[in-house]
Amino acid sequence: MSTFSSHPPIVESPATPAHWESLWPDEAATQAFATQLAQGLGLWPGGRDARIELRGNLGAGKTTLVRHLLRAAGVTGRIKSPTYAVVEPHQAGAGDSAWPIWHFDFYRFNDPQEWEDAGFRDIFAGPGLKLMEWPDKVAGQLPPPDWVIALEAIDEDQRQVRISAGTASGQQWLQAWTLAGAGDHAL
Repeated sequence: MSTFSSHPPIVESPATPAHWESLWPDEAATQAFATQLAQGLGLWPGGRDARIELRGNLGAGKTTLVRHLLRAAGVTGRIKSPTYAVVEPHQAGAGDSAWPIWHFDFYRFNDPQEWEDAGFRDIFAGPGLKLMEWPDKVAGQLPPPDWVIALEAIDEDQRQVRISAGTASGQQWLQAWTLAGAGDHAL
């Protein structure tokens, strides 16, 4: 008998994915993803306070993804694009389970100083999910994102999506995401 036989076997943890990617064939796939993401954000520690950057060219589907995510999170009423207002506040859920969601669109920012002038630092210091379109327009002002979701239009319907983590929490969520069944596309 080996002297090592009394020790439990060494079990290695699966490698944490560096990113996750998928090809969405249509808007229904975007909606399904948004529903799964809303569920995850409600379950993951700190998920309801996540900072998610949305990157992609005009027409890539960033606002469409946000609309589906807001609906899946329980936002009711009209959902407007914040292109002109820069930020649209939303309330997900109801009663004791209600939580704030902030949808930012920095497309029209010409100077990162506008960030300071608008008082967004206070919003980012407070609770709530922060969804940010065109974050490069306020480079150096934003805190690190937990996730970066990059969208690329392949054609009128298809979208290539890639999620990468920017924080330790984001990395934990990415691992939970892949372990929950999205692992087919983890790289």
